[in-house]
Amino acid sequence: MPVVKVVNRENQPAGEVTLSDQVFGAKVNRHLLWEAVQSHLANKRRGTASTKTRAEVSGGGAKPWRQKGTGRARAGSNRSPLWIKGGVTFGPRPRDYTWDMPKKMRRQALRSIFSAKVADNEMVVLDELKLTEIKTKVMAGLLKNLKLDGKTTLVMDRRDEKIRLSGRNLADLQILNPENINTYDLVNCDHLLLTREAITRIEEQLCK
Repeated sequence: MPVVKVVNRENQPAGEVTLSDQVFGAKVNRHLLWEAVQSHLANKRRGTASTKTRAEVSGGGAKPWRQKGTGRARAGSNRSPLWIKGGVTFGPRPRDYTWDMPKKMRRQALRSIFSAKVADNEMVVLDELKLTEIKTKVMAGLLKNLKLDGKTTLVMDRRDEKIRLSGRNLADLQILNPENINTYDLVNCDHLLLTREAITRIEEQLCK
C-alpha cells in the first residue's frame, strides 16, 4: 500500500497516511484517461454553432440575368454559395456533443489519475485545513508555504464557504469536493492537494 507523508499548513511533518491500493496504487490506464478527458471536454460544448444554407438566406427568386448573351457566367440565384451573402456549404449546424462514459470506466479513470499523481510525487496531504476568516492572502500564503507552484487542485472532504471564497480569486487554484471531482481537473493540474478527511471520502467512493 502506498504511504505518503502528511504536512501541516507550515509544511512541517505531521505524520503519515496509508493509502488504498485500489485507489492510489492502481495500474495507470493512459487510454482510459484520454477517453475521460475527451468525454469531459465534449460534454462542456454547447453545440450551438450554426450557419445558413442557400435555402435559409434572404434573396433568390428571379434569375440574376439571362442565360446567354451577357458574357458573364451562368447564374440561377443570388443565394448560391459562390455569391457574397449566399448560403454556406457544409457549414456547422447545431448538434449534441454529449459523450457519456460508463460509471465503472469513470471510476477507473479517477483511480488511474490518483495513482499517477502518487507515483509522480505530485500529491500533497494536509493534516487539516480550516480558516477563521475569508482571506485570499491566507490561501495564497498556504500555497507558498507548501511550495505549490503552477496549477493546484485542492480536494476538500466537504464544501467550506470560507475556503471556497478565499481561493476563488487565485487563478492557479481549483477547489473541489469528492462529489464533483473529475478526471480532467486532476489531469490538468501540476499539484494535487488533499486533506486527510478528503482521502477517506475518496476511498469510500472509489472502493465500491
